Amino acid sequence: MEQSYFVYILECSDGSLYTGSTNNLEKRVKDHNTSKNGAHYTKIRRPVTLKYFEACETYAESRKREAEIKRLSREEKMRYFKKTDS
Repeated sequence: MEQSYFVYILECSDGSLYTGSTNNLEKRVKDHNTSKNGAHYTKIRRPVTLKYFEACETYAESRKREAEIKRLSREEKMRYFKKTDS
């Protein structure tokens, strides 16, 4: 069975951005919006909207990519999801 991992960017209700990684994108976004567990950052900024994601082959690759994206400026991150809105 092939496992996929994802790195993603969420936009929070206050306009801030959150970057994370997961092996189940749909469940993770739902958790960000509804779960009592998980990321405190998004819990207090609900609802969140998935703005961008990319698939990775391994967990290590997704975490590396997450770290790379987190180092980007807000403007650089926003360019990623403006491409997908076109």
